[in-house]
Amino acid sequence: MASRDALVAHARASIARGSKSFAAASRLFDPVMRERVWLLYAWCRACDDIVDGQDHGGAMTSVADLDARLSRIERLTDGALAGQQTGEAAFDCLALVARECALPHRYVHDLLEGFALDAEGWRPETLNDLLAYCYHVAGAVGCLMAIVMGVEPDDDAVIDRACDLGLAFQLANVARDVAEDAAAGRCYLPRDWLREMGLDEGALSDPVARPGLAILTGRLAALAARYEASARVGTPALSYRAAWAVLAAAGIYGGIARKVGAAGQGALDRRMTTGTGEKLGWLVRSAGQGAVRARLYPLHPRDPALWRRPQSWSACRSTE
Repeated sequence: MASRDALVAHARASIARGSKSFAAASRLFDPVMRERVWLLYAWCRACDDIVDGQDHGGAMTSVADLDARLSRIERLTDGALAGQQTGEAAFDCLALVARECALPHRYVHDLLEGFALDAEGWRPETLNDLLAYCYHVAGAVGCLMAIVMGVEPDDDAVIDRACDLGLAFQLANVARDVAEDAAAGRCYLPRDWLREMGLDEGALSDPVARPGLAILTGRLAALAARYEASARVGTPALSYRAAWAVLAAAGIYGGIARKVGAAGQGALDRRMTTGTGEKLGWLVRSAGQGAVRARLYPLHPRDPALWRRPQSWSACRSTE
């Protein structure tokens, strides 16, 4: 296996190419935690790129050997979790961070389930289905990040809040990408929502669908805000620098959902992003929020109306 320094350098280059927003927020962690966050990111990014035929995000390409790609990811991931040298830098990054942080393997495998869902073209019938999907592609990452940030694996209350942030991020992504997904023949909106609006899943690019889609993207944006607010309550359990980074990420990514909600049909015309000035503003604002996080976000029971991460994948499948 490559040296720790070499793997960290690989991971740092990966996050710099793959996510400017996440890279900016990661600078707020203490040095060791920052490197571990990069290591975890490098594995997540590599898996995503392998499945989608991408190179650090960007345009997806047609993938003819998807089953083989998924099998490769599973084989390399299982090898990494077993402490084996895989010969692939991103998977060796996972091996390193898994060893240093004693990552629970269940969250790693839960994320792999998310890639399998995308591969099989799974679509949500209900909101619960969508939230289950969001857990497997983003909420599980939030759980892993919590462990990397020092949360005990059995601290379900805090891990639930970390999962909520992942759900908030993915809901924002779904809301932002509705038009882009429709143009590519994809749809992550619940089918019962589409029926409620009288929308045909196969004709979402039709201009007549715009008013209904705007209502649904606004609904997703509002839901993302609820999960973001819930996630913030977990930050008093973190160190100051970890809380600062989490709050900065919540503000930066939450800004996407807020813009989608405010733009209405305009969110279907252009991709909502947070600019450099906005990112810097959140880095500064979240420093103050982190300093008084116990007062701003006092511990209280999590809203029981919010969907809670499953204890097993069968619990997700049961909603189909």
